[in-house]
Amino acid sequence: MTPAINLLKKLKLAHTVHEYHHDSNAESYGLEAAEKLNIEAKRVFKTLVVQLDGKELAVGIIPVEEKLSMKLIAKSAKAKKAVMADPALVEKTTGYVLGGVSPLGQKKRLKTFIDDSAEGFNSIFVSAGKRGLDIELTPKDLASALNARFVDLKQV
Repeated sequence: MTPAINLLKKLKLAHTVHEYHHDSNAESYGLEAAEKLNIEAKRVFKTLVVQLDGKELAVGIIPVEEKLSMKLIAKSAKAKKAVMADPALVEKTTGYVLGGVSPLGQKKRLKTFIDDSAEGFNSIFVSAGKRGLDIELTPKDLASALNARFVDLKQV
């Protein structure tokens, strides 16, 4: 069990855990998950941590095939500027290793935004907290568990 799975159980939110053999040579963890779980890549979402105005951290959850718009996440968080957070800081703050960062069950709850494309699916997949493990749940339940908002986050 990971902290992400434990949180969903505690909140009594319906979810399914999907496990697959992670290939350490995979270039994209999210695309690998889509391929190995035999699902559309647009239903697999990655968890990215950004630093706002050089201080506070925030989370953007976007489809694995997309790029995060720093402008849009900064605007959503009412900040002037967003940059990708330092990997060591991400691991320390979330308690997860890169490639296995779940938006759920992080050591410190961060302001979270989910790309609005998630609302078009009955269920989406996010990392369960380690490479080779994903959680399937409804976008609404994910937002509820994280107190997150749906916004456009994709880079054009």
